Amino acid sequence: MTRLSFGPASPEVIALAADPVMARVIGAVGDVSVGVEPDRFTALASAIVGQQLSTKAADTIWRRFAALGPVEPLSVLALEEAAMRSVGLSGAKTRYVRDLAERIATGDLDLKALDALDDETVIADVTRVKGIGRWTAEMFLVFCLTRPDVLACDDGGLQRAGGWALELGRSATPAELGAAGLAWTPYRSVASLYLWASLDTGLVPRTSQPGGLTPREV
Repeated sequence: MTRLSFGPASPEVIALAADPVMARVIGAVGDVSVGVEPDRFTALASAIVGQQLSTKAADTIWRRFAALGPVEPLSVLALEEAAMRSVGLSGAKTRYVRDLAERIATGDLDLKALDALDDETVIADVTRVKGIGRWTAEMFLVFCLTRPDVLACDDGGLQRAGGWALELGRSATPAELGAAGLAWTPYRSVASLYLWASLDTGLVPRTSQPGGLTPREV
């Protein structure tokens, strides 16, 4: 399993610590480590399967889905819709996963070619798939493609952690988070890992909303 791991001695973290806000976050959190999914089809398909579900429910359904056969585009297209529904996929998610598989199988979406594209172009490309929005595409950039400079300003967890880091007494708005993130370029993904970790370590109180690194562990 591939992991992203950073600590106070990492070059990226040293650079981030030049910003007083991020320096406080790094000092409070210490080290961060999170798993990444190297298989691009698996990363996108599992993101679709897990939408609007608890981590436990998403993991259960994904394991059942993976047990149907190889998690590969052609194998997925060979599955009957009833089989996909039988493991807990909704009708909509079944259509979305099949749309992803079909686009890849036909060459409409070339996952290997994404390496040559900048972040915004990757987002535009993968969000053509039914059921994949900007947030999912941004998580794909961070937790699959391991792009270093992604800040998902609409992520609820980052907004809560950002509000704590900026000492606002409330969640940061997307605009406030984006403005703060200018100081974290070109390592905004690493800054995001630290902000999510502040939720996981209890520095920032959790709510019923998703947030933190734990739901993204693979």
